[in-house]
Amino acid sequence: MMNTAKSLPWLTLTALAFLSLTQQARTAPPPERHPRIHAAVEALREAREELKSAAHDFCGHRAEALEQVDRAIRQLHEAQECAR
Repeated sequence: MMNTAKSLPWLTLTALAFLSLTQQARTAPPPERHPRIHAAVEALREAREELKSAAHDFCGHRAEALEQVDRAIRQLHEAQECAR
């Protein structure tokens, strides 16, 4: 009986630590701070790929459009970094 009484605090602490870890593992990751900016970057990347793989040059506008898409993506990344 004496050994059980001495072990009880350690067993309790171990159980609490385990429960705490399992609770943390179940929590969802924090939400994206600026989900629309993240979505805009993804949409711009998709548009960039579509421009690059198109069979025509959009009446000569493809090169300029690709440059502007790249610039917009860079600006959005910089804005996200600034917000952190």
